[in-house]
Amino acid sequence: MATRIALFGGSFNPIHLGHLIVARNIAEQLGLDRVIFLPSSRPPHKNGAALAEGDHRGQMVRLAIAGEPLFELSDYDQNRPGPSYTIDTVSHFRQTLGLEIILYWIIGTDSLADLTTWYRVGALVDCCRIITARRPGFREVDWDRLRSRLSEDQIAILRAGVLDTPQIEISATDIRRRVREGKSIQYLVPEAVRQYIAEQRLYQSPAAVDAHPAPS
Repeated sequence: MATRIALFGGSFNPIHLGHLIVARNIAEQLGLDRVIFLPSSRPPHKNGAALAEGDHRGQMVRLAIAGEPLFELSDYDQNRPGPSYTIDTVSHFRQTLGLEIILYWIIGTDSLADLTTWYRVGALVDCCRIITARRPGFREVDWDRLRSRLSEDQIAILRAGVLDTPQIEISATDIRRRVREGKSIQYLVPEAVRQYIAEQRLYQSPAAVDAHPAPS
């Protein structure tokens, strides 16, 4: 049976229990052998004060997944110079891990709705299986809009990849806001991550609450 590996990219600013629960749930639904967490690099348009340095975000992911053999951390996106495009990341792992594996890319419904803005989206759909974690509170996907960039076969693949996952109402933005306001984030992030944020005094700036999603 072919090895099944999923790439889970994101700012992870910070990583929280919602990320971990979704990753575990998708792994169980698809029978994954590994989930690789990929903290993003710092996009040029992103609020510098809002986005913790990559080393901090990577360390928080490392702490969050410690002791979980299914989960793995990669700093590939963080260390790559220039714009961070998903197709480049997926192509790298396709070549590195081998053509014989089944490779997935995990996104949320908000990202699926904006897929037409992604760089070389058609090539991305052909390179891996995109898995969409259905998230609460986000707009429905405009499939007709996606047809402007994708074939009917590619649309069918995307539809098949939409999975129902636990509806976890945890937001990284809310976590940063709570830290800034001196409120508890216990039970929102792993305890090791909570301690790290406190020790490193992350998200203390008034601007630390506001951040925009990384481009794909």
